Amino acid sequence: MARIRIPSTVVIIFVTVQTGFLLFMYARYSSFMPQSEEKPSQVHILILSSWRSGSSFVGQLFSQHPSVFYLMEPAWHVWVTMYQNSAKVLHMAVRDLVRSVFLCDMSVFDAYMPWKRNLSDLFQWAASRALCSAPACDSFQRTDITSELACKTLCGRYPFSKVEEACKTYSHVVIKEVRFFDLKVLYPLLTDPSLNLKIIHLVRDPRAVVKSREQSVKALARDNGIVLSTNGTKVEDSKYKVMQEVCRSHVQIYETASLKPPNFLKDRYLMVRFEDLVRDPLSEISEMYKFADLSLTPRLKSWIYNITHGQGPGKKKEAFKITSRDAVSVSQAWRNVLSFQKVKKIQEVCKGAINILGYQLVDSEKEQRDLTLDLVLPRRQNQFSWSSFNPKH
Repeated sequence: MARIRIPSTVVIIFVTVQTGFLLFMYARYSSFMPQSEEKPSQVHILILSSWRSGSSFVGQLFSQHPSVFYLMEPAWHVWVTMYQNSAKVLHMAVRDLVRSVFLCDMSVFDAYMPWKRNLSDLFQWAASRALCSAPACDSFQRTDITSELACKTLCGRYPFSKVEEACKTYSHVVIKEVRFFDLKVLYPLLTDPSLNLKIIHLVRDPRAVVKSREQSVKALARDNGIVLSTNGTKVEDSKYKVMQEVCRSHVQIYETASLKPPNFLKDRYLMVRFEDLVRDPLSEISEMYKFADLSLTPRLKSWIYNITHGQGPGKKKEAFKITSRDAVSVSQAWRNVLSFQKVKKIQEVCKGAINILGYQLVDSEKEQRDLTLDLVLPRRQNQFSWSSFNPKH
């Protein structure tokens, strides 16, 4: 039987034409087919604050929501690994890590803990309800209110790969971070088309922050050194140099967002005062949820009431834990605990922040101790929420 030889160039041409024709027909056919519904893009929320400002509490308000994947201070890993650098130098690495987490790409942690094996390798992982429930851990349901202790007991040995797997199943990714000192560092994230980023800027009376920091002196010493650029040396901040930097950063963030802000910040920045939050939790939380495109559930409402109406201000050993406390008493505890001499010093280094954020200075110990004198000034319209700011006005 005779064989017909076809030159290879003819075969290539034929295959190319055939492939092109098939692609054309597929494109034409698919244009008439109903498009499948695309999964809504995730909402990304950054809770931007500083140490001992109530940010762990605010983080839990989001973490316990069944639609939220939450991580508490993932940039801790950056600072622990690169502690000999300054906060300013580490801004870029922190920003890159935060972006990767928002995109549910947890390979970014390879640079900071290549040994990772389990969920428990991640800093404060048990503070995340999402890592204590399916698909990360089978012990709890998404609608459950979880506790760190129960989560650590039951979920710590699940593989680290569950972090990424779980993240991809949520509509909202929320990160609480205390390691940004300049809002402009976040501009690349705010203009990144792959992100749908909104920022909640949480502030607190600097005098109350100092009172809380004094409960955690050793735990904060390494971070203090990074803030003050001491090349790895730990600092206890007895002279309030770190507080001065913290207050300066809050003023910078506030002014950047409020004085001729860029258009891409519109509807994407909300300032919240801790004192307003604890005085009227449900109203303030409802505002934050609305900003984040979330809604309150009956179970969350009940939990929020219980967590803010406990007995007493909380114990020293609970400094980094979310327990049921009398939240209003917590916010005012500094007035009875700090000496007036300390208060005067704090007011000196943080006077600008105290004024701009809406707190009242005290001129005497009598004013400090008089709890009938409200030192939290009424919130002016649009003073703390610039989500509807119109640069033309």
